[in-house]
Amino acid sequence: MTRKVEAARKAAPEARLRLHFHDTRNTGLANAYAGVEAGVEVLDASVGGIGGCPFAPGATGNIATEDLVYMLTRAGFETGYDLDALIETARWVGDALGRPAPSALSRAGRFPRL
Repeated sequence: MTRKVEAARKAAPEARLRLHFHDTRNTGLANAYAGVEAGVEVLDASVGGIGGCPFAPGATGNIATEDLVYMLTRAGFETGYDLDALIETARWVGDALGRPAPSALSRAGRFPRL
């Protein structure tokens, strides 16, 4: 990830880089964290981890906003997001879909309670 971010910065030094990950093989959050460590400040995510990709056969949902916010908060980053509201929204999305949302926090809740 670091090499890709460095190559993008070299190709477009003035661009504000943003990353978008699916979680098909459970590596989306690790890739997002590596991107943050490489200096990327904007990450795409979707509440509940819903979504897909018409260009990548077999791609599952996006990284879940609430899982991403939880990880970043636990790592000491300020996100400005209300984690409890995100979890509640992901559960609502799951109810609307008639099945639980794929995100970990929509199923397990947060721990520890901060």
